Amino acid sequence: MEPTDDYAFPPVSLKPLLTEISGLLRSTSSTLAVAETTSGGLVSASLLSVSGASKFFAGGATVYATKSRRAWAGWTDQDVVNYNGPTPKLVMELAANVREQMDVTYCIGEWGAAGPTVPGPPLVHMIAGQTCIAVVSREGAVTRVVNTGVADREKNMMAFTKAALVLLRDVLAGDVKLEQQYRPDSGGSEPEATKF
Repeated sequence: MEPTDDYAFPPVSLKPLLTEISGLLRSTSSTLAVAETTSGGLVSASLLSVSGASKFFAGGATVYATKSRRAWAGWTDQDVVNYNGPTPKLVMELAANVREQMDVTYCIGEWGAAGPTVPGPPLVHMIAGQTCIAVVSREGAVTRVVNTGVADREKNMMAFTKAALVLLRDVLAGDVKLEQQYRPDSGGSEPEATKF
């Protein structure tokens, strides 16, 4: 079978970023897991498109529905009852839980609303085109809120994927520092949304 555009993955624009991430992970013998929701497995698939990914990629989970969140994200009945949409704190906890279960150096977490619509109450603060991203390690975590400003599901899924990969690269390159994990009682504030 002759390759066609139907088989072009990942997007050409992501290839240099993926090569850089692969090099940074391999040069430090770091390992990685992914816990994603609205990017639908595209973060994992993008990383796995790199030759030699088995040297650093331990696994990924697409925790889209409550059943998978219970199984792979460590959710309890209380988490289900209290859930009112994704937040930086929630995505950081998701990534921290999966990182610990997988015993890896880093875990990327992603959780948002791809659109075109979002659920109603109690998820009233959700915005189509907005996601929360976290990179977590044993040393700490960093979170970022990304808002694309559009409600196109497919475009948002790719934008969320790119944003997650950019944040990972920035952490690995030392351009973004991991901090002690956010706790609601610490007096800290959750990050503002950035346009992506």
